[in-house]
Amino acid sequence: MAGAVMELSSGHKMPALGLGVWRAEPEVLKEIIPRALELGYRHFDCAADYKNEAEVGEALALAFKQGLVKREDVFITTKLWNSDHGHVKEACLDSLKKLQLDYLDLYLIHFPVATKHTGVGTTGSAVGEDGMLEIDVTISLQSTWHAMEELVEAGIVRSIGISNYDIFLTADCLAYSKIKPAVNQIETHPYFQRHDLVKFCQKHGIVVTAHTPLGGGAANEEWFGYKSPLEDPLFLELAKKYEKTPAQVMLRWGLQRNTNVIPKSSKAKRLEENIDIFDFQLSHEEIKKISQVDKKLRSNQPARFWGIDLYA
Repeated sequence: MAGAVMELSSGHKMPALGLGVWRAEPEVLKEIIPRALELGYRHFDCAADYKNEAEVGEALALAFKQGLVKREDVFITTKLWNSDHGHVKEACLDSLKKLQLDYLDLYLIHFPVATKHTGVGTTGSAVGEDGMLEIDVTISLQSTWHAMEELVEAGIVRSIGISNYDIFLTADCLAYSKIKPAVNQIETHPYFQRHDLVKFCQKHGIVVTAHTPLGGGAANEEWFGYKSPLEDPLFLELAKKYEKTPAQVMLRWGLQRNTNVIPKSSKAKRLEENIDIFDFQLSHEEIKKISQVDKKLRSNQPARFWGIDLYA
């Protein structure tokens, strides 16, 4: 069941569970990725801004060379950074070079905002003297999207999508798109369920990928002062019932809402646990109980770094 897939509007298939590499230390990726492949992971979620595409590329190239998997066996996602909205093709080619790939399975607009260009692939976040992010108001999201569509037409990207888009921006993208977004990757987990956004996307044929599906854990508590739902009494109770971990229960919940989940971990034991979620199913009543723990709490708030709350 680790091979469970989701159909994209582009006609391609995306594994329902993947491995996120945000905050994964570059030097350990060469160990993490081969181990993940051995365990059955076939979907890897990357981004130019994670600054580890080159290491992911080295690990994948070695796996292909050793015959561990073939290129067509894996699904690779990466993302266009804010400062490269005016340089979409160049940024995509830069990511492909670092990943040592001929094509991407999925390319996403990382955030719905264009910022001051700092050089292709540098993924800078220029901040002005006033302490606020330097937003480039001359570049529209529509023009960025049409540049993304050109990547599909050129054959270097199979599917394109959006990330961190709300209902309004998603609806707007649907209105001007020739190729509609296949995916919207958003933060969603039991303490930030975003039911309406999830249902809106699904109604319009957009697969939702849940980034930070476990609420960020200790890292987000340290960075953003956020408490993860991993210690919520309900998940401790369900974990005991199913002889699983709270994280496994939360990921199972994510799958049962028909979202794609991309937990991240650099620990072998966690990699094993996170993919071992296909042998049990939460009941309708348990799903209903989980819906009641929603605190509408965003765990990842980039305003800490950008001096402006883009979600305001």
